[in-house]
Amino acid sequence: MPTYKAPVGDVMFLLSDVFHIDRYNNLPGFADATPDLLEAVLDEAAKFCEDVLTPLNRVGDKEGCKRSADGSVATPTGFKDAYKRLTDGGWIGASAPAEFGGQGLPMALTQSIGEFLCSANMAFAMYPGLTQGASAAILAHGSTDQKALYLPKLVSGQWTGTMNLTEPQCGTDLGLVRTRATPQGDGSYKITGTKIFISAGEHDLAENIVHLVLARIDGAPEGTKGISLFIVPKFLPGKDGAISARNALVCGSIEEKMGIHGNSTCVMNFDGATGWLMGEANRGLNAMFVMMNEARLGVGVQGLALSEVAYQNAAAYAKERLAGRALTGAKFKDKPADPIIVQPDVRRMLMTMRAFNEAARALVLWTALKSDIAHRSGDAKERQAADDHMGLMTPVIKGVLTDQGFANTVMAQQVFGGHGYIAEHGMEQFVRDARIAMIYEGANGIQALDLVGRKLPRDGGRALQAFFAEVSAYIKEQGADAAMAPYVKPLAQALGELQQATMWFMQNALGNPENAGAGSTDYMHLFGLVALGYMWCLIVQAAKAKAASGNGAGDLMAAKLASGRFFAERLLPGATTHLARIKAGAASTMALPAEAF
Repeated sequence: MPTYKAPVGDVMFLLSDVFHIDRYNNLPGFADATPDLLEAVLDEAAKFCEDVLTPLNRVGDKEGCKRSADGSVATPTGFKDAYKRLTDGGWIGASAPAEFGGQGLPMALTQSIGEFLCSANMAFAMYPGLTQGASAAILAHGSTDQKALYLPKLVSGQWTGTMNLTEPQCGTDLGLVRTRATPQGDGSYKITGTKIFISAGEHDLAENIVHLVLARIDGAPEGTKGISLFIVPKFLPGKDGAISARNALVCGSIEEKMGIHGNSTCVMNFDGATGWLMGEANRGLNAMFVMMNEARLGVGVQGLALSEVAYQNAAAYAKERLAGRALTGAKFKDKPADPIIVQPDVRRMLMTMRAFNEAARALVLWTALKSDIAHRSGDAKERQAADDHMGLMTPVIKGVLTDQGFANTVMAQQVFGGHGYIAEHGMEQFVRDARIAMIYEGANGIQALDLVGRKLPRDGGRALQAFFAEVSAYIKEQGADAAMAPYVKPLAQALGELQQATMWFMQNALGNPENAGAGSTDYMHLFGLVALGYMWCLIVQAAKAKAASGNGAGDLMAAKLASGRFFAERLLPGATTHLARIKAGAASTMALPAEAF
């Protein structure tokens, strides 16, 4: 059975030495978040994930969720007790506002805890993760009464949340939504329709489930401009929050899935269920996008999380598995064979995973800190710049981290050889679980189109230009440091290629949008390489300073320098290939007529 050790030390290094979290003490909730407090919270989260959730991961995969004839759903053995321990610890509301029962701690802390949860047990982690997303949407768009009624229950975990978008006939194109909302005389609506692929749609972990449902009010315009968002609880709540009658909604079935068996992915049937409008009528997508963006960042973290746990187990196996001898002669002469970690190709796989994980974690925390600025800063310009950053990075984090996260779980499986294909070692579950992250919350091809088609030109390219300016300024600043040259020069080349790709789109995509479509995924990954390369430069710079301080962290910091060097030499050059593909345009991609396929 696989094991897991939460990377608390790496998170603390990033927060303290790379991003200098103490510089954010002017933001609400940061002054109390001392390094000692952060480390204590992360240590406790690590213990919970390592000791409670990791052993349940295979249990959830084998048992799955069970639906009864009445539509109720039982989660796998041990999930209910683990969920109670999660809520008792206050983990769901760590970053939620204190006025609704949260602790108001930085979002960066919650994202790190989210990584630990997903590495330990991704299917379980989705229950609180969706609840946090629902809370964010209600906080942003709910009425005063809705916030007062729902947020304390969601923040505590007493109630859980979901998002109901997809229907049998529509996924990406939500303009095709058919679920209806019929106004009632008391200000409520009757919601009728079917939603599919609803994660955590029905379960036995909490006393109530708050569904956020996209529907079309009777007589509303067709397309996306006629969609509204409704709060539709499983049990109707009174003004005091006490639940009463069961609402007219039910889980029609549980989807049989490739992975994440421990999460109940439901077909939800709404048969005149009572719901209440959240936000403005016909502006539902605007409100739901708050939850979708939260979810997309969370899904990116899932890609990192599964890559991390798969890497940890692959590295441990490579140090134990004996097979053959090193190419330069026996390294362990007292053993019948050398462990496979002496082999360069095994090292290639392990270093690829490791170099990705550390930079991806930094990218997530960097963006989480921007989220804190966007929501907590008193400076309007700071908030705008941080919001720009998040809008630009959301599709990159979701798309790149899940694509590469899945590739890394496959790589870890390869390290195990035949044992990686056998269930007891856990690698094949990581592969199956990681695969969904590339699909849900907007398939990665959609993320790439969103980046190229919407995020690049948004506000005259303000966010993109700010990113280019920051990375360019860093390269110029560090250009004279010979010790940083092995990291900075490859980043400068990759940035130049990203800028060339951007200019090529400007010159060739307006006249033929298919050029943008054909190159969008390569552009997203090119952008990701530059962002990760920038993170590695920041990590290396901090590691050099920490090693020079003589605090006994020399070996750990030396490992970071080696990992960063591998990224610069072996992964960052992939930018050149992405640029070549982009410049090839759409001609060969679109050459065959549809009937030829």
